[in-house]
Amino acid sequence: MGHAIEAETIHPDLWRASQLASAQGRTVASGHPILDAELPGAGWPVGSLTEIMAPQPGCGELRLLKPALAAIAARPVFALQPPHRLQPAAFAWWGLAVENLHVARAPATADALWAAEQILRAGTAGALLFWQQQVRPEALRRLHLAAQRADTLLFLFRPLAAAGATSPAPLRIALDAVQGGLNVSFVKRRGPHRDDPVFVALSPSPVLLNRNAPLDRRSSSAPAHREFLPDLAHASV
Repeated sequence: MGHAIEAETIHPDLWRASQLASAQGRTVASGHPILDAELPGAGWPVGSLTEIMAPQPGCGELRLLKPALAAIAARPVFALQPPHRLQPAAFAWWGLAVENLHVARAPATADALWAAEQILRAGTAGALLFWQQQVRPEALRRLHLAAQRADTLLFLFRPLAAAGATSPAPLRIALDAVQGGLNVSFVKRRGPHRDDPVFVALSPSPVLLNRNAPLDRRSSSAPAHREFLPDLAHASV
């Protein structure tokens, strides 16, 4: 009787539907063991497009990424098109070097996409955090191709409605803020479908909250979940 052949030994894009695929390249541990157990390669993929979809900005997505950002803290971290200003004191409280945090804004979507490609092509960034409401499929393909040529963590933040759209991103997750943390659902991954979300406990970060900032009454999220503050002195790319 012949030995079973592992699908990934034939081609890295093949894997058995009943198992998680191993990462094609390097990964960075998420810092949440329960989540790493569900991520192909046991971490966030480097050199690949990862989509994070949330009901609104500031629901906990940055705290989710905190351990991974700390792991690559020696290299620059770029925040492109953040929907609100970031609080540098929060990053300092996390132990991240504020001088390595660079915020960039662009007047139009095309300019933002161009900037994202340039950051990836430069090859110096440890991570690129990119917020974008609408992205055309061809632009997503360009981003993914640019990411594959870089040694960078690329996270694209999109609204939940984008979960129904097609995307070349090998990893797509949806977030739901709940008491004590986040429910993480897998929209797409290299592995079996999972119906139930993964609960990731997140520690509260009081310094992320600006008590003088106006509360968005349209949101049902508690203000303690907010991670975006109007206190940042912008840093240029």
